[in-house]
Amino acid sequence: MDYSKLESKINTNFKNQDFLRVALTHRSYLNENRSYALPHNERLEFLGDAVLELVTTEYLYRNFENPEGELTNLRSALVNYRLLSEIAREIGLDDFILLSRGEAKDTGRARQVILANAIEALIGAIYLDQGLEAAKDFIDAFVLTKLPAILKEQAYLDAKSSLQEIVQEKMSITPNYKVISESGPDHAKTFVVGVYIDDRLVGQGSGPSKQDAEVDAAKNALSKQDF
Repeated sequence: MDYSKLESKINTNFKNQDFLRVALTHRSYLNENRSYALPHNERLEFLGDAVLELVTTEYLYRNFENPEGELTNLRSALVNYRLLSEIAREIGLDDFILLSRGEAKDTGRARQVILANAIEALIGAIYLDQGLEAAKDFIDAFVLTKLPAILKEQAYLDAKSSLQEIVQEKMSITPNYKVISESGPDHAKTFVVGVYIDDRLVGQGSGPSKQDAEVDAAKNALSKQDF
């Protein structure tokens, strides 16, 4: 596969293109192509996630005087799978990821998670191939540029905290969250979580982790205000 278009888009020419190939190889592809010489991208994703968190944390620390909790919310808004999957689509990553035939047909939430993981793996690949400064340049150009819109839309606000404050003020009780269902393989699970006041379901959400699903459920409850 010719990666020159992608490299031009991200302004990075890999010295060792195997790093890039691994970053764009999903586990499912190996199940159908057992002779493929390279591994899947999950180890690079693990590395890239750490690099992304370090760079965004340092940027927020140096540029904002907010307390720790607010900085954590800002960072979460920058590195969540929805935003990362949007970035992946913007740079055309979907055209280069190697997937099984079954995964290639999925265009829903599971694909969002795959794209977000590929962005993290790509960051890990850039870090190994060219060092921290090059990885930082990528994050500055494609992730941190989303911060003004996040601030304008207040997308960093913690929906769970907002819901808890409203419910405690109105009813003097605390909402609780329960997993309704979970599906999918271990590397691409989807959790469905409900938020309850006493035993009454007031909101429901889904996500690739219980924490993401809880936030989604809180947002759903806040949008309905049925409590």
